[in-house]
Amino acid sequence: MERCDLGERRQGPVWTRRAGAAAPRGVIVNIIRSVQGYHSKTIHFLNAAFDSSGDSLLAGDRQGNIYVFDLNGNRFNLVQRTMQACTALAFNLRRKTEFLVALADYSVKCFDTGTQELVSWMRGHDSSVSSISVHGSGKYAITTSTDTAQLWDLDTFQRIRKLNVRQSVGIQKVFFLPLSNTILSCFKDNSVFAWEFDTLHCKYQLPTPVEGSVLFYKVFAVTRDGQTLVAGGKSNHLHLWCLESKRLIRIIQMPEKVRAVRHLEFLPGSFDGGSSQVLGVLSQDNVMRFINIETCKLLFDIGSPEEGISTAVISPNGQYIASVMENGSLNLYSVQALTQEGNKPPPSMFKVVQDGPKYTSEANKLITKVTSGGSKGPWKSKGSRIQSRLLKLQANTSLENKENELPGGLNKKRLRALLKGFGEYPAKYRMFVWRSLLQLPENHLAFSSLIDRGIHSAFINIQKEYPIKSRKLLRVLQRTLSALAHWSAIFAETPYMPLLAFPFVKLFQNNQLICFEVVATVVVNFCQHWFEYFPNPPVNVLGMMENVLAHHDKELLQHLIKYNVTSQVYAWPLLETLLSEVLTREEWLKVFDNIFSNHPSYFLMVVVAYIICSRAPLLHCYQAADFEYFFHHRNNVDINVVIKEAYHLMEATPLDIHPQRMLDDFTPLTKEQYPVFNKYPTFVVDYKAQEREKIRQDEIEYLRERQFAHESAAKAQEQKAEDEVWYRKQKLLREAQEQRRKILLEEEERLAEQRQRLAVAKTELKVKELQLLDASRRRFLNYQQDQLQMELKRLDDEIARKASMREQETAAAVQDIVLQQMEFESQKQRFEQHLIQDQEAVTKEMKEEVDAHRRKVDLEDQRVQRLIEINKEEIQKAHTVAEENLAKAEQKHIDTDWRLQTQWRLRRDDQDRQKCYQEIVKLLHDNRVKEAELLKAMRETEEKKWEDVVHKKVQLEEEQKVAAAADEHRKQFLDDKMNDALELAEKLQREDGCSERHCDLKATCTERGLEVQQVPRSGNIHLNDLSTLAPSPRMSLDRSRTELARQERELMAEVRRLRQRLTAQAQNRHPPTRIPATTWSP
Repeated sequence: MERCDLGERRQGPVWTRRAGAAAPRGVIVNIIRSVQGYHSKTIHFLNAAFDSSGDSLLAGDRQGNIYVFDLNGNRFNLVQRTMQACTALAFNLRRKTEFLVALADYSVKCFDTGTQELVSWMRGHDSSVSSISVHGSGKYAITTSTDTAQLWDLDTFQRIRKLNVRQSVGIQKVFFLPLSNTILSCFKDNSVFAWEFDTLHCKYQLPTPVEGSVLFYKVFAVTRDGQTLVAGGKSNHLHLWCLESKRLIRIIQMPEKVRAVRHLEFLPGSFDGGSSQVLGVLSQDNVMRFINIETCKLLFDIGSPEEGISTAVISPNGQYIASVMENGSLNLYSVQALTQEGNKPPPSMFKVVQDGPKYTSEANKLITKVTSGGSKGPWKSKGSRIQSRLLKLQANTSLENKENELPGGLNKKRLRALLKGFGEYPAKYRMFVWRSLLQLPENHLAFSSLIDRGIHSAFINIQKEYPIKSRKLLRVLQRTLSALAHWSAIFAETPYMPLLAFPFVKLFQNNQLICFEVVATVVVNFCQHWFEYFPNPPVNVLGMMENVLAHHDKELLQHLIKYNVTSQVYAWPLLETLLSEVLTREEWLKVFDNIFSNHPSYFLMVVVAYIICSRAPLLHCYQAADFEYFFHHRNNVDINVVIKEAYHLMEATPLDIHPQRMLDDFTPLTKEQYPVFNKYPTFVVDYKAQEREKIRQDEIEYLRERQFAHESAAKAQEQKAEDEVWYRKQKLLREAQEQRRKILLEEEERLAEQRQRLAVAKTELKVKELQLLDASRRRFLNYQQDQLQMELKRLDDEIARKASMREQETAAAVQDIVLQQMEFESQKQRFEQHLIQDQEAVTKEMKEEVDAHRRKVDLEDQRVQRLIEINKEEIQKAHTVAEENLAKAEQKHIDTDWRLQTQWRLRRDDQDRQKCYQEIVKLLHDNRVKEAELLKAMRETEEKKWEDVVHKKVQLEEEQKVAAAADEHRKQFLDDKMNDALELAEKLQREDGCSERHCDLKATCTERGLEVQQVPRSGNIHLNDLSTLAPSPRMSLDRSRTELARQERELMAEVRRLRQRLTAQAQNRHPPTRIPATTWSP
């Protein structure tokens, strides 16, 4: 067989030379991955998957490394490092280079083998994904966990639908049927449903199998044509269902060595048309057997008990089988090499066992016996046409005595012979042998009812007392102890029950039912009479062991008595821990192989034998601490010698002191329901339960008060934090105010600078304006001069015109005179001349008036012009002054408005602050009133408590007086009785002449202080009754009651002191409040 070590390589060849059909045992190559270092180790492979062609294999290991093996190209490649273990793989997607991997963090990732990159990350599961089923088209996938199944679209990687179930039901597997659009869902309650993929409507449900053939389905397999379903579970039966007719068509029974089926896989054939006939069955012995489901003939098998198979996958083309081994390696098998005739197993290993159990129910109509070479005709019934076949081992078994017959085909007598020859049972079959020896009933329903009650209150905080690193182990221990406590109340009060159950919990942590039933069987049979003196150790059982030790090693017992080492020191620690403290795992298993194979008294003999075999170191111990250390730690004792000594004690111990006389024979647990366990003082258990409940209520009250104190402190801290926040805010506000004031000062300085620059600019503008005015004035003067010159010129023209007119008038006057002379001649001519002269006078006056009016108009125009100019100057000056006044008014308005707003804000802040002060004063007044009421109520309560204390002290003194009187009376009575006994003894001595016995009796009474002890009689005679000063059960019970009462009083006193301390702290924390001087923001 060729081996390939991947090591740290990322790629390389798988094999150097392919074996092909000549491969030994069909193994082409064994693939491992080892890591070299300080501690070399092998990294285990966990899962494997073939692609749709069957030529490429995908495998993932515990460290999250994903490898692809090209079986045609003889190459492997490391395609991904996920850094966490994978729980499922799928390599038959539509895109051939992509694959799905389910990881330990409950997520599913899609990677590409070509680019080695993450394609998608799918989340949604709350527990680990156990399987991935891909649709035939490669476009859809179903991921299954124990609580849900989810349907995904592999194109968008979005979740389409989610299947939820009740937690009490649970999902086994959900997968696609090949060559169809049907989804098959299998649940833990044995129900199987078929769903239409497109609409997700339920198509049908498989019926319940016939009576007598029901098994709890765990694993499933479907043929490539999707017509046949095979289901298996914790049984050697396989159920074959026809999905087309929805009927159970066959029941196949595997050999007796197959007790449970772990995995099922059909082997595809080249010419079977998808209806595969070869089925691979992986059983609990880690061997995978391939059978023909039609002929029920074994074809070949792979794996062995030494090289077991954990899981296996078969390539779709039927050429390869890849199996993950128990040692963590990966085996690749050639189907061609396995199917050759020379590689078949011997036929004698699979012959029919003729004396198998007879089926009396309807299920026997489905079963037919076949041999390894062929099959016989099926039994036919009138009411059913269903066929079934049976595959069983054939062996010659002889009839044994019924009392030696055990479940599972084992024989107690033969097991004892095997144990006597080898000293222990094979490690691989030890758990199976124990289950057969203890005859466990496996009451699933009864155990489920106990588990459903939840964690018992006595074991809620068990991790504080027993800090176990493994959370799984702690959880299993907690559930097992809770189930025991729900079964019988005594186990909730037994302090050593976790020590007793822990070894079995560690062994059977993967099967809690078996673990519970093993512990229950041990308690019922090997712990007989342990609880009769509860809460004290079993003095009767310890007395039996002390008698045996005294008979076989009197010297050792006397040495133990000499140093006051009782059986509660040297025997009880070994019993309550079942020897797990002083033995290693292998030694403990070997011892219990012998204990479970013998009478329950053998357990006590083993403890006595261990003490006798340790006599040498014990005889050299002289201090009680040394003895306690010895019986609580491992010692150098040969366990084989202890076992032989225990068998010697079983044979050599006399019958009158033999524990077998007092202990009953082994009695297994009853089926369907567990027996009632009430062999204990119920009043003690009930009293302890009541006390525990009272203590729990006090603890709850204390926790409530402590929570209130914490809440008060938290509120005080919160108030303090709020105050600090308020002060911080006020500081920030002051800083912000200072910053704003600085900003305002800077703005004012900047404004002053701007005003200075503006004044300079105004001055410059004024100078420019004056210059412009001067230029304008000069230009106006020039204009006035020009106007005056023009006016003078006009006047000159007017004078010249008037002079010419005067000359004309003079010429006219001359002419008039000439004419007047001529008119003298006639009056008419004179009159006309006179009229003309009057007219000329009027015209002259009119002209003068016109000239005067013109001169007046010119003067008025000049005045108006001057007024206009003066008005313009005044308007300009007024406009300038108005602008300056307006700017000043606007600045004043802004300043006044800002000051007004500031005054309004300050006034509003003052009003709010005044309102806040009033609210604070009101709250402080209410607080003072409430505190006064609280103090008054506390003073009243304190007075009542003190009155109760005084009353109870009086009652206590009376009870003490009564008890003292009773003690005096009892002492007087005992003295009288003892005197009577002494007188009677003296009389007998005088009569018989036995003066020596009388003296011994007096000395004994003097040493004991006149005390009488009553030793409980369990049927055994104690050899050291006179030397062991053990208290009577009644007196021990009285002392226990007194001790419990004292503890109760101390606990109540502690609770009172705690309450007083809390009250004082509350008063110190909340003194009478005064109005603080600081301010509070609303």
